[in-house]
Amino acid sequence: MDVLLGLQWGDEGKGKVVDFLSPKYDIVVRFQGGPNAGHTLEFEGNKVVLHQIPSGIFRPDIQNVIGNGVVLDPITLQKEIENVQKLGAIPANNLFISKKTHLILPTHRLLDAASEQKKGDKKIGSTLKGIGPAYQDKAGRSGLRVGDIFTANFQEKYDALVAKHQDMLRYLNFEYELEEQEQAFFASLDVIKSLTFIDSEYFLNNARKAGKTILAEGAQGALLDIDFGSYPYVTSSNTFTAGASTGTGIPPSAISSVFGIFKAYCTRVGNGPFPTELFDETGEELRKIGHEFGATTGRPRRCGWLDLPALKYSVMINGVTDLFMMKSDILNSFAEIKICTHYLDAQGEATEILPFDMESELSPQLKSFEGWQTEITNEMNFDTLPSKLLDYIAYIEQEVGVPITLVSYGPDREETIHRAGKEVLA
Repeated sequence: MDVLLGLQWGDEGKGKVVDFLSPKYDIVVRFQGGPNAGHTLEFEGNKVVLHQIPSGIFRPDIQNVIGNGVVLDPITLQKEIENVQKLGAIPANNLFISKKTHLILPTHRLLDAASEQKKGDKKIGSTLKGIGPAYQDKAGRSGLRVGDIFTANFQEKYDALVAKHQDMLRYLNFEYELEEQEQAFFASLDVIKSLTFIDSEYFLNNARKAGKTILAEGAQGALLDIDFGSYPYVTSSNTFTAGASTGTGIPPSAISSVFGIFKAYCTRVGNGPFPTELFDETGEELRKIGHEFGATTGRPRRCGWLDLPALKYSVMINGVTDLFMMKSDILNSFAEIKICTHYLDAQGEATEILPFDMESELSPQLKSFEGWQTEITNEMNFDTLPSKLLDYIAYIEQEVGVPITLVSYGPDREETIHRAGKEVLA
């Protein structure tokens, strides 16, 4: 199994790369997260954002698995199914759902909103999709799983959990309407029952033993990991390589390559530390040219220069074997491009270490590069990329110690360059 994941604060372009690479695989599996993810695919003049369905869904010969580590919103899934069907996908044929995947209930969404409201100015910037409360119930051993919807006492289990949630909502003094959301929830369950539900750990390991190739698709980014991210401004799951094992049931020893995706600059949605964030015209220009608005929330993304200490950290904890650089075209027009090489801490000491508290005072130290100020075209290969872009790539490789084997220069699956001799699964 190979693993593909984001190395920053999400929004790195994972959906495009999975769609691009998926013909080389038999199975694509989502291993964590939920409808808070937004993986954007563009192909043949079409654009679609996938929130829960794996990004290989438009390849009819590929099996797509929603793994046990995901938290699933059936209402969102129903809408997604309808959207991909309009573009020719047939989820009934190649979408499989682990019976151990946990369900997001309407009351999970309400609890998410109530919790953020209670925090006031200290809110973490949740997407309000019910992700955190669903994972809390999972860890608290009171959650409902997809397999439960086929049991005779599902309604009883559902009512008991909702009653618990309503007690919490009363404590939080949160006003809400539930009836309409519940109707949509149960209607969506009837729709998704037409899909194939599997014991995913057996399905995936048997496929692996049969020689089939598997790509594990991560959501969010390594710097949003519940353990190693910029806590508490993180998501509620393990977004790094180890999460691919716990979210699929495939052992760590079966992981081969780890593909780490990063933007040629940095972005972040919501609150939380962001050492290289730009608050000037340059930051606004990055946002404008890069169309930096959340695929799930629509919120404007915060923009800044590439942060090498953070990238090195993500490479370290994930065991990255290949780096994929995304959105290099967004920097085409910049005369000067900068990279953060290290920080100065509150005492003025130089450091490349991400501190325990990333909200502590960190002053990014920047190195300037001359921009390439040239359009990247489909006629180019890696060696004929603009020389200043190759210099930029070479510096990152030298500092991080991992080769950049793929460069993306546009949203379409065709706007992608593999490095000669380093093609993934060539």
